[in-house]
Amino acid sequence: MTSTLMDARLVVDLRKSIQHCAERGLSAASKWSSELYYAIPSNKRDTLISEAFATFSTSTPARSRSPRPSLSFVDPSPAPTAALTIPVTPGNHPHLLPHPLDVCAQETEWEAQDEAALLAAQAFMAAKEFTRVEFTVKDCKSAKARFLYVYSCFLAAERKAQRDWYKQNHTRGQPPVPINRLLTTLLDMVKNVTDPWLLFLKALFLSRLNRREEAIESIIRSISGYQWNWSVWTLLCSCVGDGDELSALLPLLPLPATHPLVLMFQIRTMNELHSPSENELAMCDRLLGDDCFRDSVWVMSLRACALYHLHDFGQAEKQFEKIMAVAPYRIDDIDVYSNILYVTDNRLKLSRLAHEFLELDKDRPEVCCLVGNHYSLRAEHEKAVRYFRRATELDRTYLSAWTLMGHEYVEMKNSHAAIEAYRRAVDVNRKDYRAWYGLGQAYELLSMHRYALYYYQHATALRPYDVRLWQAQGACYEEIGRLREAVECLKRALLGADPREITIHLKLAKLHEELDEPAEAAAYHRRVVEICRIEERPVQDYAKSSIYVARHHMVISGGDLLLAKDYLERVASSNAEEVAQASDWLKKLKSVLITRPTIPTTGETSDR
Repeated sequence: MTSTLMDARLVVDLRKSIQHCAERGLSAASKWSSELYYAIPSNKRDTLISEAFATFSTSTPARSRSPRPSLSFVDPSPAPTAALTIPVTPGNHPHLLPHPLDVCAQETEWEAQDEAALLAAQAFMAAKEFTRVEFTVKDCKSAKARFLYVYSCFLAAERKAQRDWYKQNHTRGQPPVPINRLLTTLLDMVKNVTDPWLLFLKALFLSRLNRREEAIESIIRSISGYQWNWSVWTLLCSCVGDGDELSALLPLLPLPATHPLVLMFQIRTMNELHSPSENELAMCDRLLGDDCFRDSVWVMSLRACALYHLHDFGQAEKQFEKIMAVAPYRIDDIDVYSNILYVTDNRLKLSRLAHEFLELDKDRPEVCCLVGNHYSLRAEHEKAVRYFRRATELDRTYLSAWTLMGHEYVEMKNSHAAIEAYRRAVDVNRKDYRAWYGLGQAYELLSMHRYALYYYQHATALRPYDVRLWQAQGACYEEIGRLREAVECLKRALLGADPREITIHLKLAKLHEELDEPAEAAAYHRRVVEICRIEERPVQDYAKSSIYVARHHMVISGGDLLLAKDYLERVASSNAEEVAQASDWLKKLKSVLITRPTIPTTGETSDR
């Protein structure tokens, strides 16, 4: 495995992106760049910046038309067969676009002419006075001014759509999401653009209009023109439907597979899909290496979220504790930390965290979610709902708050309110299995098992190895009398379950009994006995299974009577409730032995 150090070009481009994004009102992207730049070890950052200035001041190297690898953590591996095809026309192939810093002289002249208007517009954008931005730059010619004009038009239209949506709150006329009626007009404004920033806006509008593949094409062209706009990577993340689509997309990106941006995008996407793996954790460790973004709390947070989705709550909590030690006032992802403390029932730490962050910023949705979890753990469900609702009022796209609100309503046995909350979550993001699973649970509470089954199937499609989802499906099939399908679901559940799990085995045994398949039922009961004896559990835990297996071997031809005797004697000599039943079967076993003098040894049973 080869590894190279971070190069000067990467550091310089990252540093410049802070200003480039801020000038265009992309505050989230600018914040991300500044955090990442700050996380580079200071001695390395200063050395590389000095090298860069020395190189650039003494020479003018010819720029390659293909991207240079800035980091190489691992040897590139062959990409999987692409299932997602994104049309990229030959004339606009990402690798053939010019370097982003090769700005034509005409554009430089226009920016100089627009300087005063741009400065004013940037100040208005920071103050969220979007209509003033529109008015200020509407007659400017530069691409930067055009970006500010189109983007401010979009943000103003979004604000109006949100306001109109909230006016109809809790009415039949309220659509699932706010409707921005200006999107088609805005898309026409950027129809034939080549500027990477305007291509980002084009992709944003296409994505909002559900034209996903066209959006991805524009995103790829935008990235090839300017790599360090994190907003475009975030948009690409939202366009990916599952892990297979991500695998198909990675070879289409105009950067090497080992570039830090590609690694960050991959980890972020898998976290958003709730399906990271050990591979993503390894990528986080490479990014946090001494030669890279060693002190980045953002990458640490990516790692903590990956551990959380992998259900490694102990390590995830330790990672968040490390983040809190380095950045005690960081609010981003504090809601995920609160979820971990909730799941591990850490009331003391969750309570302290809730009080600290409520004083820090009570109007951040993540803080409202944290406080909601605090009240939920204390079983104060009405107060929890109040805070989760407040989080959704601050950000209607805040998926976790809608889902957690639904969970609280389920706890309060208010199924109709739970369904409404889960539906809002699905409207925000159809890729989150938790909302679909919640809808299934809510309909199950209403004894509407066919509806529940529909939503459980959606959840299972998004998370095919989740044991709970297959168990939930199996329970629904059982309720509607489709026992064969219930058996198949529980068999699928066993694939991802703990090998020493007995609940699913007992359920399968019961279903096979109802299907009049005693041999199959006995096989699952025997497995229960074996697991319980390996773990040295009390006989009470497996007495019923022991009697069932013994009885089965006594009544079938060629049954293992030694096994039956062993199982029955263990139960008969215990203090389980089934002692009398076991004793009765032992007496019957003696009569069976008289009619069947040859007793096969254990394990020599005939095929059934």
